[in-house]
Amino acid sequence: MEFDPILTYEEVYEYLNGIAEGLPAGLYTHLNGGILLQQEALLSPYALQDDLHTLGQYTHAPSGLGRYITIYYGSFEKIALGKSTEEQKNLLREVLLHEFTHHLENLAGLKDLEVEDAELLRRYFQYHGK
Repeated sequence: MEFDPILTYEEVYEYLNGIAEGLPAGLYTHLNGGILLQQEALLSPYALQDDLHTLGQYTHAPSGLGRYITIYYGSFEKIALGKSTEEQKNLLREVLLHEFTHHLENLAGLKDLEVEDAELLRRYFQYHGK
């Protein structure tokens, strides 16, 4: 079985820029640090094995850099293996929009997505017998 190649860093950068340019300007309110694409992989601090990578992260650092979204290309590489190009692009879009949702909920004082993320983490621990 032959797999589609993993999108390169440059292809991911261009694809994310295309998505970002198509989003309404209002989503960027107070997102003063913008969207960053980092080369490295980020293993989740909750990972019990090498099987839980952070693909994206929303940061709100009031005393530092402000608000920004980081996408981790290295984590994407690990998870994208064996996925079609279309599935890879869908994954990137889903991650970026997920992080924008964290941003908007933070501005609104909501935590619905944090609750959803915690539930997914609970299922991960349950799967691993923890």
